[in-house]
Amino acid sequence: MRVALTGAGGFLGWHVRVLVRALGWPEPAVVDRADLADPAAVAARLRGVDRVLHLAGVNRGDPADVAAGNVALAEALARGLRRCPEPPKTVVFANSTQAGNGTPYGDSKATAAAILADAAAGSQVVDVRLPHLYGEHGRPFYNSVTATFCRVLADGGEPEVREDRELHLVHVTDAAARLLDAPPAGVWDAGMPALRTGVRALAERLTGYAATYRRAELPPLLDRHDVRLFNTYRSHLFPARYPMPLPRRADQRGVLVETVKAHGGAGQTFCSTTRPGVTRGEHFHLAKVERFVVLRGTAEIALRRIGHDEVVRFPVDGADPVVVDMPTMWAHDITNTGGDELLTLFWTDGIFDPDRPDTYRETVGFPATGG
Repeated sequence: MRVALTGAGGFLGWHVRVLVRALGWPEPAVVDRADLADPAAVAARLRGVDRVLHLAGVNRGDPADVAAGNVALAEALARGLRRCPEPPKTVVFANSTQAGNGTPYGDSKATAAAILADAAAGSQVVDVRLPHLYGEHGRPFYNSVTATFCRVLADGGEPEVREDRELHLVHVTDAAARLLDAPPAGVWDAGMPALRTGVRALAERLTGYAATYRRAELPPLLDRHDVRLFNTYRSHLFPARYPMPLPRRADQRGVLVETVKAHGGAGQTFCSTTRPGVTRGEHFHLAKVERFVVLRGTAEIALRRIGHDEVVRFPVDGADPVVVDMPTMWAHDITNTGGDELLTLFWTDGIFDPDRPDTYRETVGFPATGG
């Protein structure tokens, strides 16, 4: 599947690009704001692609600017579509459930949908109305209340509930799967299953996760939204809050280290040995919670966010065991940096399923594209 995107640098755009990477599809063609100013550049980007996703939009700001911005972005893409000699087979608009609700934002989204439908002659038009999206690396005080609560908790504060209303929460990977029409794989669900909860209940749920996790313990992860909300919270902790210290008790008999204390849900623990100089891992996960604890030897754990260049490195030593929980959508590996055999304990939140491994090959040193 050859895909083109507007808004590739935004919250939803990044998650779409990560899912494309997991699917093994070609890197998407990015239509950026500079391209949108030139219809010929847009036409060149779109020529021959299977699917263009219009994700670019204005969500916050002065109401007049929001309204004008969403319409202008749709008009810019429409001009490029009309000039494209080999238009995309499918044009997908990331619309909102607020479309047409009488607000400047909602009405501008409805207008944008009509503009694209009119311009996409010869292409299938798919209008996807998205509810409240949440997920890893959302922008607090902009993308969603979930991101805001997670950031406040990560900074040691308490979420403030100003209005307790019902939310329909959909994880952004599920939204990306709907937009891409991705084949089912178990990790994502293009049906966009929603968690219906109140703002106050969401704040209490996330606050509970934070209180448990400050002790390096795992909160109850009983369903897919538990796991994904917890992963969303963890994304706001990384890398500043890692490694995490573990309780350690020593006496004349030896040392006891409490490596995993899980408060509910499935799980699997396993150990591996690694010879000097050898690297394990070199992959990323979309949903799996994975814990590394080195028990003997020395190692370096390296991680890189998908689509980014910066590598985060943690030196770890079995003489002083610590926790490093792998953030989702970050490539990661562990290398034995010592002269002796390395012993590492791993824990994941679910029993390994070879048919649905949620493991996607990517080396930490892979040259990133798309920023």
